[in-house]
Amino acid sequence: MSAIPQHAASAASASTPYTFEEKRKRIFAIVAASSGNLVEWFDFYIYAFCAIYFAPAFFPKSDPTAQLLNTAGVFAAGFLMRPIGGWIFGRLADRKGRKTSMVVSVVMMCAGSLLIACLPTYASIGAMAPVLLLTARLLQGLSVGGEYGTTATYMSEVAMRGQRGFYSSFQYVTLIGGQLLAVLVVVILQQLLDEVELKSWGWRIPFVLGALTAVVALMLRRTLHETTTAQTRNSKGAGSVAELLKNHKRALLVVLGYTAGGSLVFYTFTTYMQKYLVNSAGMSIKTASNVMTACLFLYMCMQPLFGALSDRIGRRNNMLLFGALGTLMTVPILTTLQSVTSPLLAGVLITVALAVVSFYTSVGGIVKAEMFPPEVRALGVGLSYAVGNAIFGGSAEYVALGLKTMGYESYFYWYVTGMMVLAFAVSLLLPRQATYLHDDH
Repeated sequence: MSAIPQHAASAASASTPYTFEEKRKRIFAIVAASSGNLVEWFDFYIYAFCAIYFAPAFFPKSDPTAQLLNTAGVFAAGFLMRPIGGWIFGRLADRKGRKTSMVVSVVMMCAGSLLIACLPTYASIGAMAPVLLLTARLLQGLSVGGEYGTTATYMSEVAMRGQRGFYSSFQYVTLIGGQLLAVLVVVILQQLLDEVELKSWGWRIPFVLGALTAVVALMLRRTLHETTTAQTRNSKGAGSVAELLKNHKRALLVVLGYTAGGSLVFYTFTTYMQKYLVNSAGMSIKTASNVMTACLFLYMCMQPLFGALSDRIGRRNNMLLFGALGTLMTVPILTTLQSVTSPLLAGVLITVALAVVSFYTSVGGIVKAEMFPPEVRALGVGLSYAVGNAIFGGSAEYVALGLKTMGYESYFYWYVTGMMVLAFAVSLLLPRQATYLHDDH
């Protein structure tokens, strides 16, 4: 298929109105790319939600080696594979095309889910069972590590001028949607099967569903138009870390700075928050789960609104509001949540916090994309996100629980606040007008 021209190719193309057919193609491309993103995150999250059922079958407590593999695998998937995936798939997207990278990514995720669904247990093949399980999990970690950068880049390039914030925000709509869909599937299975059945074979069902939906996402992604040109892909510095560090170091550091703060506060008020409500606020696990499910649904719905806002006020202002409000509100919200007894009040406070986070998540991908030229865009977006996310986002729960164990839980609140100050400071360095991917306001 013919490539969709680069948005910043010329002043003339930047002012030419879209035809109905062009709009239709671009909207379909957004749907196809974001649906693949939803499947990727569904597959990734389902492992965490089903682990309670399948872990004993692969990591028996009687075998310390198996338990060690479990710990090492979780660490590697969260902290190691994402940056590697960001580099590999970013380079692939810049050198071979966004479409190719997204297709390979979803195929890898499909393979990982299918492998987990079919794996024999420890009782059947011994220590090879956890080894194969962790191999599949590392494949998934590699895939999801590369998914963000390529999808964010593609969606920013294919979105219509003047509405890039709105359309790019659907990346996080589907990211959160994947998490909610994973929760929904597990809840349905819990209603249909008893605990014995879930531990015996029921846990395999979500992985089969994940593999099947990945095939659908693959078919959709194969129809996508490419957004890069052969000239861009074949340029000397395409997909090169050396090129990124040599000519775009400032942009990379700025992006790393606000990604670090953004990832940390995102994980604080999403994945860690359920444990916080149970361990610190004293809520039951079921109540905390219900509160977080409602909050995440509202958070998902917020993304297009905040993305559209960035099209009106500018991405830089979105990021400055994120950093400023995050700095002012993190400690008060977390401190109040610590002693809250009403689930409704807890839900309101968390939703307010997630609204602040939405200033960042709705436009994080497009802000990154606007700072890098097409030949290193996917690499710049993907690598900066993966590194910041793995170090600061991935460690949020460990740091929070570690400080709580030592009796210094409030230190974590100030740690998050400090990273919000950093996010605000680096947002001041963002250009008032996008360096690349100019809009025709």
